[in-house]
Amino acid sequence: MPTTTRPGFDLPTLLLAGAAATVAFDFFGQSLSPALGFAKLAPVPLANQVIQTFTGAGFEPGAHALHYMAGLIAYPLGWMLIARPLAARLTPALPWWFVAILYGVALWIFALYVMAHLIAGNPAFLGFTQITWVALIGHVLFALIAAMVVRWRQG
Repeated sequence: MPTTTRPGFDLPTLLLAGAAATVAFDFFGQSLSPALGFAKLAPVPLANQVIQTFTGAGFEPGAHALHYMAGLIAYPLGWMLIARPLAARLTPALPWWFVAILYGVALWIFALYVMAHLIAGNPAFLGFTQITWVALIGHVLFALIAAMVVRWRQG
């Protein structure tokens, strides 16, 4: 049952949304997409590049932690505390799923432009190769699943 009846933060919802969305993202990007002949997402190697940028050396355990902390905590927290309340205030007529799609696109821009390009030094949006579009679908799927769980738990 929901721990609150209004939008906002509650830890069980955050963790459940993050876990479900991260599993969906990883399953799609690392299993389903390559099984269908498309690119395989590599979020941990990208996280390792980010760590290397800041520390001078990669650290794979830290890269796994960075990937999972983003998926379990940071991205669903952004939905719960920023995207959902902002949309409710500025565009209340938009359905939750449309707002979630927009949030997924924002996550994709953050991941492939800010993290991959500006921080890790890769081409912007990884050069608009096949992985770019798989990542777009993966981030939108992530946002939809996270938003669906939050909606289910909080209304």
